[in-house]
Amino acid sequence: MVLYDRIIRLEEELDMSLFLFGARKTGKSTLLCNTFPHAIYIDLLDNEVRRLYKERPSRLYEQLAGKPEETLVIIDEITEVPELLNEVHRLIFKFNILFILCASSARKLKRKGYNTLGGRAYPCYLYPLVSREITDFDLERAVNYGLIPQHYTAKNPQKHLAAYIDIYLREEIRAESVVRNLDSFERFLEVAAMTDGEIVNYSNIASDCHVKSVTVKEYFTILQDTLMGYMIPAYQDAEKRKTVQAPKFYYFDVGVANYLLHRKNLVRGTVEFGHAFEHLVMQEIQAYIGYERRESKLTYWHTYTGHEVDAVIDHKIAIEIKSADDIQNRHLKGLRAFRENHDGFRLVIVSLDPMTRKTEDGIEIIYVRDFFRKLWNGELF
Repeated sequence: MVLYDRIIRLEEELDMSLFLFGARKTGKSTLLCNTFPHAIYIDLLDNEVRRLYKERPSRLYEQLAGKPEETLVIIDEITEVPELLNEVHRLIFKFNILFILCASSARKLKRKGYNTLGGRAYPCYLYPLVSREITDFDLERAVNYGLIPQHYTAKNPQKHLAAYIDIYLREEIRAESVVRNLDSFERFLEVAAMTDGEIVNYSNIASDCHVKSVTVKEYFTILQDTLMGYMIPAYQDAEKRKTVQAPKFYYFDVGVANYLLHRKNLVRGTVEFGHAFEHLVMQEIQAYIGYERRESKLTYWHTYTGHEVDAVIDHKIAIEIKSADDIQNRHLKGLRAFRENHDGFRLVIVSLDPMTRKTEDGIEIIYVRDFFRKLWNGELF
């Protein structure tokens, strides 16, 4: 098994207890075991361990009461026995025990109103791998198969993706016990993939899935709560141009979207590669903001006349993503339209054009590998 030096530094966050959220198979358990080998580790995916705590959650208090202050306890998949959170709360308050509470979904906690520790645990998020974490990063492999650790290194990534969809996407949803019509939800998963990276039109998706719009909105909420996808809102500003205000949706990993769309063997120069390439770059930006700039807001900009910028971050930088290997003036129309109503932004186009440079009117054309390097070096803000 390949071990990656993950960018997230949980040891630097441990001035208080933590919730560590992340989709299945992003590497939460591996990260925790490697970072904190001497912590008390409770694995609630172990059937016997889960059964004991479910029968009597107070076992946790009995087990840990009186331990030295700041004893570190890791509870993996806390949502399997969310009743333990009351005991965690007591142990933090009485004995200053430090907890890392690992979870692949916050939905159970939200839905049933379980104790979320009243601000005594800080939320952190683990994303799929990013380019900085991979020695000899292979762009084509990442575009095709995504960056879930086991999938990226697998000899047969398609097989792993198939198992992931069947076991984690569909079974996770079944476990949530909130979807009455599983057939319509499974259809929704594929339709949502068709709109991956596109502006969400709830009515159209509802029509394709043969359900109501309100049901589609609930389905998207489920994907977000189970960390399988995220929405990027539209950029809002007082401007003359009328802009689209509906959000865009992305699955959390481009490999998952590719599998649901039956996209295989993607090669440069095709429309399919272009969509996957955009998703990968957005995935990297999303992870960067989650790790390094948690206070920042990622949005997109789209006018009703068709001008678009893929990523607008705060009021600082506007980024367009193109898979072209030779950037021409026609690729810069969106950024130039954006600049007409927005002063002071750094304008960047990320592409496969290998020559990083700046146009005469100040737009930066950055090769994708240079962009990733500049991003993680903090050179873009």
